[in-house]
Amino acid sequence: MNTSVQETNEPVQMAEEKTARAVGINSPAAPRARVRTLLAIPVAASVALVVHLFVSKNQPAPETYSYSVFLGSILLSGVLAAAGQSFSSHLMRWMRHMGPIIAAAVSLACFWEVITSGLRLLPLPYFPGPAGVLQSLIDDRALLLDSAWNSLKLLLAGYALGVAVALVTGVCIGWFNQARYWGMPLLKVVGPIPATAWIPLAMVLSPSPRFSAIGIIALAVWFPVTMLTASGISNTRASYLDVARTLGAREPYLVLRVAIPAAMPSIFIGLFMGLGAAFLTLVVAETVGVKSGLGWYVAWKQGWAEYGKVYAALVIMAAFFSTIMTLLFKVRDRVLVWQKGVIKW
Repeated sequence: MNTSVQETNEPVQMAEEKTARAVGINSPAAPRARVRTLLAIPVAASVALVVHLFVSKNQPAPETYSYSVFLGSILLSGVLAAAGQSFSSHLMRWMRHMGPIIAAAVSLACFWEVITSGLRLLPLPYFPGPAGVLQSLIDDRALLLDSAWNSLKLLLAGYALGVAVALVTGVCIGWFNQARYWGMPLLKVVGPIPATAWIPLAMVLSPSPRFSAIGIIALAVWFPVTMLTASGISNTRASYLDVARTLGAREPYLVLRVAIPAAMPSIFIGLFMGLGAAFLTLVVAETVGVKSGLGWYVAWKQGWAEYGKVYAALVIMAAFFSTIMTLLFKVRDRVLVWQKGVIKW
């Protein structure tokens, strides 16, 4: 009896030991790795602050002060987080995961300042230092926030319209043979054409630049979402449909309750691809017609050679687009919770 129990527990013990080795719990180097992770942010911020104070002698005082406060805030936050992680397991996990990334970002900003403000390897005004970009972000914060808000409204309107049309056309093409016969040639002809190539025609046909921008963004979203929705619908397992038909399901039930849920992984891939296309089309559409938004702001400031403000707008774009993409990932994780631990993408 004891021998059988011991044999039964051996695979479990081996799995636990393997997991412990993978995360480094029982590794002799684990304490040193933990210390390096906790000190990564304070050390990187300290080095960046020292470098900034050394190379900022010829920089304007507001830029020097703002960037010094920024780096000091990162340094203080890193020290407090390292000290407080012993009292919070959630903070400890966050530090282990995000500490190296934040430290790398601070180190990259330090390197950027060395080659721009320090060694002057890159010509001004095209390549300002991080202190100048931060000061531009502070000085023009009201207009940048207003531009980000206008871009968000334009993006959501175009993206929602494109997704709504694409889901309908994708389901029809994927499920009905006649729709597939007529729809696939249209997708093959119109889809590969970049949405930005339609801007001149849209500006002529549309009553306002904003409506034309929404239509162009919707067109950019429509193609990938339609294609992957149709692919997911048409590749629904025949066994799922046979079981539903055996239980008396009619065609509307088969489409809405069987085919569409089975196609959700493909649909979300299309949504992500459509979102990337929407970002690109949004920036281009704002530079040619719409008199507001981040793309318009970048083109305007570039015309006046205010490249510090151009880079500030790019920082806002990165945060703006990354936040929207993260929210879509959260929605994907909630809808496809059954895929957790099975598929990673």
